[in-house]
Amino acid sequence: ERAIARHEVREIEQRHTVDGPRQDVTLDEEDDVVIIYNRVPKTASTSFTNIAYDLCAKNKYHVLHINTTKNNPVMSLQDQVRFVKNVTSWKEMKPGFYHGHVSYLDFAKFGVKKKPIYINVIRDPIERLVSYYYFLRFGDDYRPGLRRRKQGDKKTFDECVAAGGSDCAPEKLWLQIPFFCGHSSECWNVGSRWALEQAKYNLINEYFLVGVTEELEDFIMLLEAALPRFFRGATELYRTG
Repeated sequence: ERAIARHEVREIEQRHTVDGPRQDVTLDEEDDVVIIYNRVPKTASTSFTNIAYDLCAKNKYHVLHINTTKNNPVMSLQDQVRFVKNVTSWKEMKPGFYHGHVSYLDFAKFGVKKKPIYINVIRDPIERLVSYYYFLRFGDDYRPGLRRRKQGDKKTFDECVAAGGSDCAPEKLWLQIPFFCGHSSECWNVGSRWALEQAKYNLINEYFLVGVTEELEDFIMLLEAALPRFFRGATELYRTG
């Protein structure tokens, strides 16, 4: 990680030498906004993110995908620092809508005064697990040509439960809680009472809005009403596909 970081720093320094010093960008308060959608897998997150992509040109904001190594939802401390610095200081990409399968990260503990706006969507745990189970076997319409990890496995979810399979184990129902709990290792300890309470605390106190998959249109309507800078036109777009 240190070698990678040094290499990245050298690249940035070389670009600045070639391009000259970057002009400081001043932003209106309305534009100095970052939304982070740390999306939980199989909660209709792709459908919702596509709305953000469809609106960004018209509403004049940037959409950025948080792509972590091996899709790990937890970042190393070094990467947390780098991520917080990039998101808060990258003025050219504000207003910005960041999305990715990453756990909640408390920007305040890194000394950031203006924190990003967190939003998310959750789903009935069993429905989410069933959806993920079949996603691993059949994929979806978004990238139909991509070979999935369990492709070719024709066992149904019910058959998996009857056989005590790992893909349908009760522990898999826990997945949504760490996304709200955060980067602490205890967040990923299945059944941890502390993790559950921390997740609930963060959801109530640190998230601007959390929707549920089964009522996604209501979630989108509320976002359009509350944050029109980003979501103006979202409800109509959702209704018309």
